[in-house]
Amino acid sequence: MLTIKRLDINDAHVLIAGARAHATEIGVPMCIAITDEGGNLIAFERMDGGKVTSTTIAIDKSYTAAAAKKATHEYGAISQPEGPTHGINSAIGGRLMVVGGGLPVIVDGEVVGGIGISSGTPAQDQACAQAGIDKLMAAYR
Repeated sequence: MLTIKRLDINDAHVLIAGARAHATEIGVPMCIAITDEGGNLIAFERMDGGKVTSTTIAIDKSYTAAAAKKATHEYGAISQPEGPTHGINSAIGGRLMVVGGGLPVIVDGEVVGGIGISSGTPAQDQACAQAGIDKLMAAYR
């Protein structure tokens, strides 16, 4: 029998609040998705002005980060032509994202979920995701 740690809805709200605060600070309305450790959606917010097309992208970034246990920008770096995972972005029906903005949420060395952000540049998306994680980790200190 396994004992599994996973994010709950309250954790998801904290992650979203942290990401939203950073998005507001940089002036880029984002789509923010939170998934559990298996990549299943827990919560989602599209800020006013967040791109409609970014809805699916944010969810898939969070899915990738949680289920594959790897940040999406890390897949981006190794999925280029001649890279060891070239073409992986077409895996899993195209859901595996290789663009920055998806981060695994790690607690006590275990991936407990993921956060995916979309609507800005990959660097902006990733910064908002990290801000969400930072807020969650501060709540546990």
